[in-house]
Amino acid sequence: MLTPPLENVASLARRDFLRNSLWGIGTATLAQLLAQDGISRAGEVSNVAVHDPLQVRTPHFPARAKNCIYIYLEGGPSQMDLYDPKPQLNKLDGEPLPDSFLENVQFAFLQKETARIKGTPRKFAQHGESGMHFSDLLPHLATCADDLCMIRSVHSDQFNHVPAQLLMNCGSAIAGRPSLGSWMSYGLGSEANNLPAFVSLVTTGRGIPGGSASWSSGFLPSTYSGVLFGNQGSTVSNLETPAGISSALQRATVRGINDLNQIRLQDVGDPELASRMHSYELAFRLQSSAPELVDLSGESKATLDRYGFGRKEPEISSNRGGKGLFEAFSYNCLLARRLVERGVRMVNIIHSSWDHHSRLDDELTHNSLMVDQPIAALIQDLKVHGLLDDTLVIIGSEFGRTPLGENRPGYKKVTGRDHHPFAFTVLMAGGGIKPGTTYGASDEIGWHAIENPVHVHDLHATILHLFGLDHTQLTYRLQGRDFRLTDVHGHVVHDILV
Repeated sequence: MLTPPLENVASLARRDFLRNSLWGIGTATLAQLLAQDGISRAGEVSNVAVHDPLQVRTPHFPARAKNCIYIYLEGGPSQMDLYDPKPQLNKLDGEPLPDSFLENVQFAFLQKETARIKGTPRKFAQHGESGMHFSDLLPHLATCADDLCMIRSVHSDQFNHVPAQLLMNCGSAIAGRPSLGSWMSYGLGSEANNLPAFVSLVTTGRGIPGGSASWSSGFLPSTYSGVLFGNQGSTVSNLETPAGISSALQRATVRGINDLNQIRLQDVGDPELASRMHSYELAFRLQSSAPELVDLSGESKATLDRYGFGRKEPEISSNRGGKGLFEAFSYNCLLARRLVERGVRMVNIIHSSWDHHSRLDDELTHNSLMVDQPIAALIQDLKVHGLLDDTLVIIGSEFGRTPLGENRPGYKKVTGRDHHPFAFTVLMAGGGIKPGTTYGASDEIGWHAIENPVHVHDLHATILHLFGLDHTQLTYRLQGRDFRLTDVHGHVVHDILV
């Protein structure tokens, strides 16, 4: 059984062990390690001099944004049913596309030889002074029209989920590359002493085809990976203090482990050891900061109602995006605001799935009802708290949906749409983005981006620019090559910046 005196014994044993060790470090170095018995960053427990991989760093030029909330609607929301009205679709409903549109085009499931144009039952209206268009599925988000920039000409090189998600989140369809949040944490560090620099909040039904790659640090040190927070039970897994273990004993344990890791770090120079030390210290600090973070008792009832807490979720027989997730999505949106208030650099809110190959009308209606009110509340709440000016909000996905109805073999009716990477919509707000702006355009049926096309690399270059980072200079050398988020591509879209 552990008793209080053992804490003192553990501390003395650690010092005696290190003092008597002959691991090839000099007496002066060891004395320095043992003398630093304070903290190196607010609340840290290490008594060793470790370079902080998340210390705040100066950007290449003055930044417009400090924090980012990236709402990722995995699967490909149908842009012509939500954001991009195409009256010609209904006029041509049931008609074939000209062969010229279909040459050298691949689809995930659609049979292009017999496919027909599919209209939409959605009703569009203009909103705000900007006159931005939204469908009847997004009445709350429509109230934010004058705070939003709607980019209707985003395009991708990838037509299947995993490579397209990797490209959209990591700048490359090749697995193992750092995610956007990891690059920003690496380039800028973090002001959140007691929370991770990068947090991922996942609300999912079927799961995410690309998995944790969406928030992975790839070949960057693991310190820059996103930390996955839950929305049920404990927000951070395995964070509770075991029964019978005091805070003092935990502090002594982390100090002892990190003393040993520091010695090893000086010996081998492996940056992953520094990441491990930082993770131990962050976990210790999280034990005290996480309970306050997730305690919503200080939020007013009006705020909770605005985010949609307590909403009644309508019945639906089948939904890829999952059932029973309305409350979880509302919680994640409010938690995102609380995270950026506390200095977290990047927050991912991920919801899947918007992959509507069938049952488009029913499932898109359900998913839109799930996210519309909380996202609008988040934007408005950031504005009320004075955070929107330097918080960049992004609402996007890996691609959109095709103007053709999906005629997959074995399906009696055409009730959905296939993947469409050639023209889709991304929304942005705050953080230096020009509000009330509709940028770019697709053709009359939404097939190609024909006005101001924005490639995924351009989008990433623009995001980094808002944070004061030159995308051509934010690099990491690996195996003799300088890697970057935008690879050898990307142009900043200055027209959408304030």
